[in-house]
Amino acid sequence: MCGITGVVAPPTELVDRDVLARMCAILKHRGPDGSGMHVDGSLGLAMQRLAIIDLAGGDQPMSTEGCPKSAGRRPMWIVYNGEVYNHTALRQELERLGHRFQTRCDTEAILHAYEEWGETSVERLIGMFAFAIWDEERRELFLARDRLGIKPLYYSWRRDRLVFGSEIKAILEHPATERRVDDQALYDYLGYEFVPGPRTMFAGIDKLQPGHTLKLAAGDISIRRYWDLPFQPLEIGWEEAKRRILELLRRSVERRLMADVPLGVFLSGGVDSSSVLAMMATLTDQKIRTFSIGYDDPSFSELDYAHLVAKKFGTLHTDVMIRPVTAEDIERAVWHLDEPMTDLSAVPLFLLCQRARQDVIVCLSGEGGDEVFVGYDRFKASRATARFYERVPAGLRRGVIEPLVARLPDQEQKKGAINVLKRFVDGARLDPAGEHMRWQYFLSPELARGLFHSDFLSGVDPDPFRPVAEWTQRCPSTDRLDREVYVDLKMTMADSVLMKVDKMSMASSVEVRVPFLDHELVEFATALPSDWRLRGFETKSILKQAMLPVLPREILYRKKQGYSLPIKNWLRQELRDYARARLEQSRLIREVVEPKALDRIWREHLSRRQNHNHILWALLNVALWHDRFFDGGR
Repeated sequence: MCGITGVVAPPTELVDRDVLARMCAILKHRGPDGSGMHVDGSLGLAMQRLAIIDLAGGDQPMSTEGCPKSAGRRPMWIVYNGEVYNHTALRQELERLGHRFQTRCDTEAILHAYEEWGETSVERLIGMFAFAIWDEERRELFLARDRLGIKPLYYSWRRDRLVFGSEIKAILEHPATERRVDDQALYDYLGYEFVPGPRTMFAGIDKLQPGHTLKLAAGDISIRRYWDLPFQPLEIGWEEAKRRILELLRRSVERRLMADVPLGVFLSGGVDSSSVLAMMATLTDQKIRTFSIGYDDPSFSELDYAHLVAKKFGTLHTDVMIRPVTAEDIERAVWHLDEPMTDLSAVPLFLLCQRARQDVIVCLSGEGGDEVFVGYDRFKASRATARFYERVPAGLRRGVIEPLVARLPDQEQKKGAINVLKRFVDGARLDPAGEHMRWQYFLSPELARGLFHSDFLSGVDPDPFRPVAEWTQRCPSTDRLDREVYVDLKMTMADSVLMKVDKMSMASSVEVRVPFLDHELVEFATALPSDWRLRGFETKSILKQAMLPVLPREILYRKKQGYSLPIKNWLRQELRDYARARLEQSRLIREVVEPKALDRIWREHLSRRQNHNHILWALLNVALWHDRFFDGGR
């Protein structure tokens, strides 16, 4: 596991080693165990290493020098972040083809695979990865990102110069990089609470999309998609499907136990993390370390369920109690995230990883289960709207139901009947083109028109569901639920969930592995009939049935909470003065937001007339981000 960065300058320009060293050093939190650089005229590669496999070997950048297969040509070089779980099988195949290895790490397997099979080699890799390979002979650079986007990779292509990195802050260290806010990204972020790719909040810096490669050759770049969700229906029965799910999940967990360092599990007590722990328990006779987040507010805390599962499997369990977060916690998280991303579980995950690092270096987690097996409430809301609410006469919905529900006061707990009803009606009012993402979008057209200065609005596309429509049109399936799952896996998970997990874990030099996102398991699950994943209004139906012999029923069929902050209450109490002051001081907020509109939102939130925590928290993160990366330096 590493932080990688690099630059390919115009042919007449030499790479500045001092600049490359700064780009590398700013990623030290991702890999404190070592660093390395390689400079070849206009090419520079650098990395910071977190040693997981072959602790004594595996230094990067790594080259093909000395391999008989490379005789007669200039070498290839690699910097790589991730884990390829089938590297042993790849090594054996490559050795039969004449390749010779100096280490037992997966980095070298990727490098020789590329030397043997070229760009198609990425299709043979199983795992999470982002890497760059420099072909010194052809003067070509090849970048690749894993199928689901577990590991991030950013790049800037400008004036014949390619700068890339595991984090945006490495790219910003290069003096040729301009710092400009992408207004469209800002507008999209305030609705979705993350920036849909390939954009970032920095104009001119993009994300390499999951399942894509980028090649720089002959002075130009080309981007290719090498993997997509096939949605190929299977001829399979219910019982056989349950058996296969258990088999594939167990195999996925087994792959992710590959390490030369201590491992643990992040345990929420939900279906996904509990399933990961259950599979891990069948694969090791050692005590497993588990870590959970808790809150004083019982409507946000899941510790009772986590304790039940930890006790069943006899784990060495640790609770991390989250008190009201400090300004320092928030600001550190914003810096590590690189761009605003308002997932309310980001700061708790950051604190959880800090504690876990005292005992382990690698943790398995349940991310991806909700996207793959349909676990979010927004899937249920979408189905309820299509089957029932849309059949209510429009006049009754708009003239009676919506005004009445809008007047209901916000409840302090996370999920109460009134809160759920208000969120459902708010989402149902939005454009049906948003499909299930209407319930994950927090910037209504009315709010947007009143919140922003007119000159800002004139420069952006105000269509809130443009990114959703773009992904929906690419989906190979015409089934409604399949399309929604496709959007979640391609957009929401890659640009929000996984970005949060990578940045918050690597901030503490912790590697997080996500067994539910093994591409073989994902391909199988998404090939099952949609009604098997969402049966009526029961989410994860077939996964729960598959896990019944393994997990307690009260875990499988409980109400879901998730790692989330009671931020709406903290904004009314502990964080109120801090948040208001930072918003008032922010240059970007003053340039973009109407003061009267922001004041009204604050009044409604503080009086509990409405819950505006999403927009207030999003704006606070924007203010902190802009202050840190534009006005305050790093």
